[in-house]
Amino acid sequence: MTRSPCYFPLENFSLQCGAVLPQAQLVYQTYGELASDRKNVILYPTSYGAQHTDIEWLIQPDGVLDPTRWFIIIPNMFGNGLSSSPSNCPECQLAEQGFWFTQLDNVQAQARLITEVFGIERLALVYGWSMGAQQAYHWGALYGDRVERIAALCGTAKTTDHNKVFLESLRAALTADPSWTGTRFDGVPDRGFRAFARIYASWAASQAFYREGMYTRFGYTSLEDYLLRFWEVNYRKRDPHNLLAMIDTWLRCDVSNNLTYNGDYQKALASIQAKTLVMPATTDLYFTPEDCAAEAEAIPDATYLPIPSIWGHRAGNPYDNPTDQSFIRKAILDLLSA
Repeated sequence: MTRSPCYFPLENFSLQCGAVLPQAQLVYQTYGELASDRKNVILYPTSYGAQHTDIEWLIQPDGVLDPTRWFIIIPNMFGNGLSSSPSNCPECQLAEQGFWFTQLDNVQAQARLITEVFGIERLALVYGWSMGAQQAYHWGALYGDRVERIAALCGTAKTTDHNKVFLESLRAALTADPSWTGTRFDGVPDRGFRAFARIYASWAASQAFYREGMYTRFGYTSLEDYLLRFWEVNYRKRDPHNLLAMIDTWLRCDVSNNLTYNGDYQKALASIQAKTLVMPATTDLYFTPEDCAAEAEAIPDATYLPIPSIWGHRAGNPYDNPTDQSFIRKAILDLLSA
C-alpha cells in the first residue's frame, strides 16, 4: 500500500483549548471502494506515535478489516506529524504555551471529513486501538446516531489517574534532556529519547512477556538490543515535539469533557447507542481489564471480550503476533456480522 495520502483542509478550525488554526489539515488514507449506498464504511483512527502506514497492516482480504467488502478510512490524529502537528504547523504548540489537541478536536474534524468529502452519514464500525479506541468512544458518545458499531481495543473513554502517572513520566523523561529549553527542543534529545523508550517498553508488554524472553524470537540478541533497536529506534523516527503533543492529548482524554455532557462521565458512557465490543488485553498495564470492564458495564449494548495474551498493550496491535491477530479477527468478523 504505497498510495499518497489525501489532505482535507479545515479553515479557521477552532480547538477545545481555545486556539484557532487558520489552516488546519487532516491527512487520511482510504482502502477499498465506497458502496453506492455508503453503508460499508469503517473508520480506523490512529494510535499514539502511529501514522496510517504503521497500522494499515491489518487491512487485507484475509485480515482483520477486509477492503474487498468495506471502505476503510484511516484519519491521522492531530499531532502525529502528518495531520496538523507542532512539526508542520507554526501555530501548533505544546501545553507549556497553553496549546493542545483533544480527542474532541480529532472526532469533530473526522466528522467533517466523512460528511463533506464522502457524503457519509453513518459508519458501520469505528475500530480503534489505544488512542484510537479513545476516539472510537468519543464517536459513540458525540455522534451516537451515526455509529452502528464500535470496536475499542486496549483503550478507555477516559484516561485514569494511574495512566496519567505513566504519561507524566514519559513527558518528564523527554523534557529532562539538556536540549529542552522549557518550551521546545533546540537539538536532538538523545538522553531524553533513551529514557523515554525504556519507560515505554516497561509498560507496553507484560512481566510474563519479558520473563519468557519473547523478544528473542524476533532476532534480538539481548534485552538491551531489543530496547535499543525496537523501542528507541522507532521513537527516534518521530519529532519529539509531536511525541509531547500526543501525550498532551492522551492526558486530557475524557469522553464527558465537552458541552454535551459537562463532565458527567457515566452519562456519556450510557449514551453510547452503538453495539460496542470492549477488548482489553488481560495483561495490559495502560488500560487495565478492570478499567475496561467498568466502562463496558456502563455502555448499554457492550460486550466485554478480553484478549488472553501475555503481550500486554501490544496484544491490541498484533502485527507480529498471529495468535492474538486471529483472536481479534474472529471477534471483528462476528461484530460486523451482528
